[in-house]
Amino acid sequence: MKTDTLFKRAYNDALELISRLRQGDILPSENALAAGLRVSRTTVRKVIATLDEQGIVSGAGRHRIISRLVGPASRFPDAETVPAAVQGEKQCMEWMLRGDARAGSLINELELARQFGVATTVIREFLNSFQRFGLIERRPSGGWVLQGFTMSFALELFEIREMFELRSAHAFVDLPGTSPLWEQLQALRREHVALLEEVDARFHDFSDLDSRFHRLVNAAAPNRFIDGFYDIITLIFHYHYQWNKQNERERNEVALREHITYIDALLSRYPSVIELACRTHLASARTTLVRSISN
Repeated sequence: MKTDTLFKRAYNDALELISRLRQGDILPSENALAAGLRVSRTTVRKVIATLDEQGIVSGAGRHRIISRLVGPASRFPDAETVPAAVQGEKQCMEWMLRGDARAGSLINELELARQFGVATTVIREFLNSFQRFGLIERRPSGGWVLQGFTMSFALELFEIREMFELRSAHAFVDLPGTSPLWEQLQALRREHVALLEEVDARFHDFSDLDSRFHRLVNAAAPNRFIDGFYDIITLIFHYHYQWNKQNERERNEVALREHITYIDALLSRYPSVIELACRTHLASARTTLVRSISN
């Protein structure tokens, strides 16, 4: 399943790459595709073979060319390109938000596994990742308890977030024009605008968009340690303060507008504009967090 998921993601990414070429253009080499798609040459060969079967490319070796262009319908569904473990973790995070899980809530890993259609090991690994920070505690008699968050814990983590995100935001300026992050940023902007237009009915959907946007910003300056912390950061800086339902829609609308300003600053490539937008948004997030935990 893991290999199949990886192949489908790589295939979709290959179609995205091909969409930027013209019919008759030469397909990049296997080495170039492996690097661009972030997969092995074995997976690349499987992708190329499938493209050939579909008549999208033709030829052999270094003389493969784009035979025809394809539309979105040729892609695998997004759900099939995400590993089951990742889907399960995302569903757990959504459950914490939508289910109003609060400090002291009991968590039954077997029930969650059945609810989300994943193995109990997926749920257990997800819960274990929070246990080491003291955010979730395993009971001696079995089961888990969601712990509360202290103000000092949240603010210490905020300092890490602010430091890394500001660094990453500035790193966007130096990205080459060919970097896929620019296209992803434009796509996220369109998602923000679409959500803003339907914010009354869809304000809960901001949580996923918020996480994906900040992960994209940090992708400009990858760091394995901040990547590992990001689930914790997401839980505290978004899911936790959503438990305070007062003015939730209004808060999400303000954050959406700040994100759009932030995205436009990144697209401008002006360091001073980027820093102002980044600091403004993070200051607003900090104020919301402090007010939420205080309440």
